[in-house]
Amino acid sequence: MSDLESVKKLRSSTGAGFKDCNSALKEASGDLEKAIEILRIKGVSKASKKMSREANEGLVFICGDENKTSIIEINCETDFVAKNDDFLNFTKEIGEINNSVSSDLDKLNNCKMKNGSTVSQNLIDLIAKIGEKITIGRSKTLKNSKSKIFTYNHSIVKDNLSKLGVVISLEFEKSSNDIEQFGKQLSMHIAASNPMVIEKNNIKDDVIEKEKKIIEEELKNLGKPKEIAEKISLGKINKFKEDNSLLTQDWVMDPKLKVQDVLNKIESKSLKIKDFIRIKIGE
Repeated sequence: MSDLESVKKLRSSTGAGFKDCNSALKEASGDLEKAIEILRIKGVSKASKKMSREANEGLVFICGDENKTSIIEINCETDFVAKNDDFLNFTKEIGEINNSVSSDLDKLNNCKMKNGSTVSQNLIDLIAKIGEKITIGRSKTLKNSKSKIFTYNHSIVKDNLSKLGVVISLEFEKSSNDIEQFGKQLSMHIAASNPMVIEKNNIKDDVIEKEKKIIEEELKNLGKPKEIAEKISLGKINKFKEDNSLLTQDWVMDPKLKVQDVLNKIESKSLKIKDFIRIKIGE
């Protein structure tokens, strides 16, 4: 990637000016993610965790049943290609194969498609035909023999092909209307609120440490005394954990409640959120 392309990408991700982006990239020795952090610390950018991820076009496909469901993203360079019939059909077939191999990428690449060629070969052929870079992105399979899997597609392009997909796994002893409604609403909540984990304790230490350093640098630049800065930092970290943990997030359907509150209201002591996966194109 050329210097100009890097600056353009950084500007697109952060909204910062050309001069600031160019300076941050030089300081970060060309590392885009580090440059985003530098802009955050300097207060030039309000970049969130979204902005540090790769932004691509493409589609997300969900395939399976209530006991086993897979989600996969296929990326391309432009939204125009993402709506191309060849790309749509390729993504759908890849998604079905992905579910059969439980998101094992090595197995997926070597599986044969309907035309007799492998996934890898068909990918090369599609790139040659369309003229854009196409890649197989994130994927995950959730299995749940004890209860049920719920799914949600947002910004649907066709069938189960969309720009954002969510798959969640709930465990319970006996189904009820309340649980069914909760499963559907929870998948929509996850689509909107983008939690990192189910519980606060599950956030990785390196993620917390990274956020701490950014907060400390921001407070240092504001000239806050050490004792006050430590208290503010602790509060910000606790807020970061709450905002990014599913159970402590404000419930999208009623922000006065937390997700945990809604879970507690359902008359089922066995109800448990086992797992979830959320994939949005461009994040």
